[in-house]
Amino acid sequence: MAPPTPKKKDTLFDLVGDKLTVKNVPLLSEIPSNVTFKSFSTVVQSSAAPPPLFERALSLAHKGGFIGFSQSDSSDRLTNSIGKFTGRDFVSTFRFKTWWSTQWVGNSGSDIQMETQWVMLDVPEIKSYAVVIPIIDGSFRSALYPGSDGHALICAESGSSAVKTSSLAAIAYVHVSENPYTLMKEAYTAVRVHLDTFKLMEEKSPPPLVNKFGWCTWDSFYLTVEPAGIWHGMKEFADGGLSPRFLIIDDGWQSITIDGQDPNEDKNFVLLGTQMSARLHKFEECEKFRKYRGGSLLNPNSSSFNPKKPKMLINKAIELERAEKARDKAVLSGVKDLTQFEDQIDKLKKELDDMFGGSLDDKKGCSGCSGKPENSGLKAFTKDLRANFKGLDDIYVWHALTGAWGGFKPGATHLKAKLVPCKLSTGLGGTMEDLAVVKIFEGSMGLVEPDQAHDFYDSMHSYLAKVGVTGVKVDVIQTLEFVGEDYGGRVNLAKAYYKGLSKSLKKNFNGTGLIASMEHCNDFFFLGTEQISIGRVGDDFWFQDPNGDPMGVYWLQGVHMIHCAYNSMWMGQFIQPDWDMFQSDHCCAKFHAGSRAICGGPIYVSDSLGAHDFDLLKKLVFQDGTIPKCIHFALPTRDCLFKNPLFDGKSILKIWNFNKYGGVVGAFNCQGAGWDPKEQRIKGYSQCYKPLTGSVHVTNIEWDQNPEAAHLGEAEEYAVYFTESEKLVLTTPESDPISVTLQPSSFEIFSFVPIKKLGEDAKFAPIGLTNLFNSGGTIQGLVYDESLAKIEVKGEGIFLGYSSIPPKKLYVNGDEVVFKWSGDGKVQVNIPWYEECGGISNLTFIY
Repeated sequence: MAPPTPKKKDTLFDLVGDKLTVKNVPLLSEIPSNVTFKSFSTVVQSSAAPPPLFERALSLAHKGGFIGFSQSDSSDRLTNSIGKFTGRDFVSTFRFKTWWSTQWVGNSGSDIQMETQWVMLDVPEIKSYAVVIPIIDGSFRSALYPGSDGHALICAESGSSAVKTSSLAAIAYVHVSENPYTLMKEAYTAVRVHLDTFKLMEEKSPPPLVNKFGWCTWDSFYLTVEPAGIWHGMKEFADGGLSPRFLIIDDGWQSITIDGQDPNEDKNFVLLGTQMSARLHKFEECEKFRKYRGGSLLNPNSSSFNPKKPKMLINKAIELERAEKARDKAVLSGVKDLTQFEDQIDKLKKELDDMFGGSLDDKKGCSGCSGKPENSGLKAFTKDLRANFKGLDDIYVWHALTGAWGGFKPGATHLKAKLVPCKLSTGLGGTMEDLAVVKIFEGSMGLVEPDQAHDFYDSMHSYLAKVGVTGVKVDVIQTLEFVGEDYGGRVNLAKAYYKGLSKSLKKNFNGTGLIASMEHCNDFFFLGTEQISIGRVGDDFWFQDPNGDPMGVYWLQGVHMIHCAYNSMWMGQFIQPDWDMFQSDHCCAKFHAGSRAICGGPIYVSDSLGAHDFDLLKKLVFQDGTIPKCIHFALPTRDCLFKNPLFDGKSILKIWNFNKYGGVVGAFNCQGAGWDPKEQRIKGYSQCYKPLTGSVHVTNIEWDQNPEAAHLGEAEEYAVYFTESEKLVLTTPESDPISVTLQPSSFEIFSFVPIKKLGEDAKFAPIGLTNLFNSGGTIQGLVYDESLAKIEVKGEGIFLGYSSIPPKKLYVNGDEVVFKWSGDGKVQVNIPWYEECGGISNLTFIY
């Protein structure tokens, strides 16, 4: 079948001489003569993409095209200027670490940072925006770099000295649109149709946990995680009236070992960083999980868990580390008799082993327990968790892309694997130093042969599925670029691994049970998201600055929000953005909670044992563990796209999203830190940590970006509820902006709800349950009928609506109830939780 004929064959871009113009406006100048530009329809003649996507891309063909270049000499790493721009605002994201990207703004090609993944240019002359996206061409992957005198460079690299070229015809894609959000959708649709190596998020479904509340074990236990501790943590949530619907057992559950150790023995790692040279040596769980006996924690007489144990283990490990350093220092000093040092080390090792072994007594409190394999280990543990914590739908476990931090141990199983030395690309040398990278490089990577990638993942995942695990959190993803030398380069190696991972995901975890993490590089998004549908969009939640800045406990939280908001601009085209976990008792927990409430993704915490703020969590989560989730993913508003909400001392971060029957804008004061290109790290800018004033307007919400919400933007008048200050005001599209003053690390959420005229005199708008941050997300259904409003609400608490006059009557689930109405238009009624209806209440306002 012949491909559809493009609706337009012309292109809005034009490369003439040394200038690339869009609608006759110069975008790039001083373009070298070896650079080429080809329209989309010239390059993309056919595609295996679904016909609707292909036709959509072709209908927009005139809005985009491909940049290429050629050089005289072949190389595995080619760098070339794509032209110069100055005095033109841009926003971008770049990799500040191997694993993580963040936002950056400037107005010149020289302002671009190393490893930039995309750059959006403001083109006010034609009221438009243009994006430049470095992509993949054959075996070469690319990123943007800063050049001198305003030039933007593109660097294309294969990752293997054996894979060279001198010419790349389509190594970057450019696109133009009058709407910055439409721009990203259209551009990545075009790239998807061209490459056909990934799927857009619209083609996939996220895992069910996206609508739920969960708990991750990481900050509670780190590497000391064990069954009794997890059980204790789950019980704390249940006792607090908020049971997680999903659990993530993070790093520390696997059977890992270090080189030189007995390959049949696990090593209990405690201190962070020590595990980064360890390798996976079997697919089953490690000893502290294997020795679990079914029912041992269900019995009231079972062993109790000391919540101080994780810290005790860490402190003991620090003692051991100091003793080993003292011995090594003595050796360097020429001390001959090391008996005293060795005795102390042996004593501390035994104490540490005894502490690990004391979590579960296999013979205590386990009447009726069986030692049979089917009633022990991880399978028995997941079964007992589900039996005791009824709402627990999903149990995920952590693993690295290559198995463990140091990969897979050669010779440990039937799989072919070998130790591969790691090589850092030149571009990553301009990013932040990373302990994990240093450790991995020291020990090399244990790599399963790429032709066995599916066998590798299936062996691991099929076992996990059999023992009750429903998904995996795959971490340390961006390691394949280190080890492509002998495997045809980073692109070819990644294709093999992601193909194997995708097949295993479909077979073992319903095609959706995978959270991607440490994956903020275009290699992953262009090659790894054919099946994966959810991933982290921010760096880790850091509760304090690891470099010792006492203010880091505050400013790191704003940095995290900037990561998530701006990364979602591009990552949200591929995956459901996941804003990551946080701790509910942190000093900035409410700041985090406000952003999670409207981020549009799952909500989960990494609370330590005994450290919960249930009052705060109940402002995010329903009693049944589901959440009042927005229907889109949060994005920065148009008026702060080209601003620096981290350290310009004047800009607040504003993010917008939709609920089913209204829109929402969150305003956050994130100032106080940011990237320093000279020091190549994120640091505090204390002079920016101060109160700021900004403004919010109903037009900040991009109503047209979601078909379900588009009609909401057509209202003549809106009721606006301020979550934090509990104010209710009216506004119109023609009204002045709403002013807001925010203290550092504080926020306000504004819910905009269209006002409907009912009967002859009444005007009405449902706000929702105001005891939750995202009040509008509690409204599940809404029907207007002449003089009445029927509303379906989930949750318990105070329902608020705007009503210009008092209703004649109000019914809740068929019963007439007393309500409160005030002259400022607030109508309120208390709603209980109806367990038999899944927490749903039906309200009917009659006028």
